[in-house]
Parts: sequence; structure tokens; C-alpha cells
Amino acid sequence: MIPAFRHLSIATATATLLAFTGCSQTPTASNTATSSPAATSSATEASSHSMNHSGKPQININSAILSELDKLEAKLGIPALSNKIQASRPYGSTEELVSKKVINQEQFDQIKDMVTIEDIVLTGVAKDIDYMTKLGLMKGHLLVAKELLEQGKPDQAEPHIGHPVEEIYADVEDQLNERKVPEFKNTLIKLQDLVKAGAKDTNKVNAEFQTSMQAVDGAIAALPAQQRQDSKFVLPVINGLLDTANSEYGASIANGKIAAVIEYQDSRGFIAYAETLYQDIKEQVAKDSPKTDKAIIATMGELKKAWPTVIAPSTPVKTTDEVTQLIKTIEKDSQDFLKQS
Repeated sequence: MIPAFRHLSIATATATLLAFTGCSQTPTASNTATSSPAATSSATEASSHSMNHSGKPQININSAILSELDKLEAKLGIPALSNKIQASRPYGSTEELVSKKVINQEQFDQIKDMVTIEDIVLTGVAKDIDYMTKLGLMKGHLLVAKELLEQGKPDQAEPHIGHPVEEIYADVEDQLNERKVPEFKNTLIKLQDLVKAGAKDTNKVNAEFQTSMQAVDGAIAALPAQQRQDSKFVLPVINGLLDTANSEYGASIANGKIAAVIEYQDSRGFIAYAETLYQDIKEQVAKDSPKTDKAIIATMGELKKAWPTVIAPSTPVKTTDEVTQLIKTIEKDSQDFLKQS
């Protein structure tokens, strides 16, 4: 069974950053389960990805979070493989997946090009995009939690409030400190505690929810306004959120059914915030390329049909392949637009 509280990934953050920004990155070996090694300077941050020979991001089995490891689980069709990989850390080499009996040699041969123990250090704009994407994941979780609270389902809302405080905050805390963002972990904890207790006082929950959202918005505002309004910056963030949604949506489906409701809801929240971000740059994109704007709007509209309601339907509206293709279409349109800009 997939655990209720999951670490969240920026599934193609590194690949997207490399494609869109061309910023410097340095592979470094990592034998720990953290995403930001202590040795990394305040001007850099490690991603959980390296690159394989085809240019696709590899999954760091030491630092990748569960939704990233789900890709290996899906590839091999082994239930709970993500948790097993995580439980057997650290790895001195990718081959230790076999020697530690996590998977067998035949299974390893199927995924060996997908895995690594190296990180890529992000700098400059790439680091800013990474920061913004992580905060975007927080926003996505809170948005879907709000929907569930409004439908009187605090038990389903609580995991989505838990993710930002228990997992994402730690992943971005160093950057928050660097950017002199006031601490807001306790704000998130306060909201989580209220919802854990059943969200009995609606007014109090609403007030704390608003405070939490404002705190995340304040952290986002640490980035220059000009940057946050620039399509060249925002489109890579959108694509990072969409790819994470794709990973979570895939993890939610088993045997043609939505078996993991939390992952379905995760992906819905990320799609919702990605769409919000696009609305902020829509006018700029439309001015430079009306064709691109129309294409992204149309594809996003079709993509959203996969999440008809916050309460998951028993049968998926769209297959994982259909969702993947739509997300890849938006990414390609974005890349083409940025190459022309």
C-alpha cells in the first residue's frame, strides 16, 4: 500500500532546467538520502537527478523521493518497490540494488540506465526555478486540501497539508534561509494540527489556511517580481509541476482503477497551480506567439479532464499514456516557444 505521506519530486526539474536555461551543473557523488549535501555551498543546491547518455534525467536512488522511485516501480511492475529501495539506503553503487536483494539482476538490467548515485548541482536561474517549483508543489497540495475541506473531508485533506510541512519544507529550507524568508514551518504545523483534530472550527481552519497560503506566497515573493512574471522563467516551472503531476497520476492507477486516491489528488493540485501560473504569463505568450498560447490552452483544457473532481472516480477518465502525451505536448510547445524568444 502506498503510504499516506509521500515525499514529492520535481520530476523533470533538472532536465527542464538544462533544456531551458543552460545553467551550469556539476555531477557529484552522493551516498546520503538528502537532496542538499552539507558540503554544497550556499550558492548551489543538489538535484536528485543526473543525466544518462540519451539526455534523460536519471533517478538518484540515494536521494530520490518516493514519487520519483515510483517510476522504477512502474517500469518493473513490482508493488512497494519504492519503499524497498528507500529502506535499503545508502547505496555505494547502483549495482547494490542487486547485492542488497532489492531487485534481481534481470530486473536491474531493465532499469540500469534510469538510475544513478550522482547529483547535479544547480546554480543561477536553474536554482531559482528549482526553488519556485518546490514552492509550487506546496501550493498545489494546499489547493487540493482546500477543496477537500470545503467538501467536509478533513481526513482526506490532512495528508495534503502534511506534505508541505513534513517533506517539502525540509527540502527547501536552506534556500528559504538564504533568501531571508521568515520561517513558516510552525504556521503549516498549526494548520495541520487543526485538520488532524477534525477541522471542527471552520472559521479557525479557514484563517490558518489563509495564513499558510500567504506564507508560501511570501516565500515565492523572495524572487524578483520581474523574474516571476517572465515566461522564460515561469514555463520551466510549469513543466516541472506538470511532470510531477504525471508521475503522481501514474502512481495512482493500478489494474485500470484509481487505487491510490492521495496520488490522484496530488496530481490534481499540481495541475491546478500550473494552470494558475500560466494565466499569469498568458498575455506575454499570446503577444509573442498566439499559436503557442492557443495550443497550450487547448492542451491544458484536455489534460484537466483527467481530474473531473477532487474525489477520485473509480475508473480513470484518461489513461496514464494519454496524460503523459498531453504533458509532453505542453512541454514541447513551451520549448519551441522559448527557442524562438
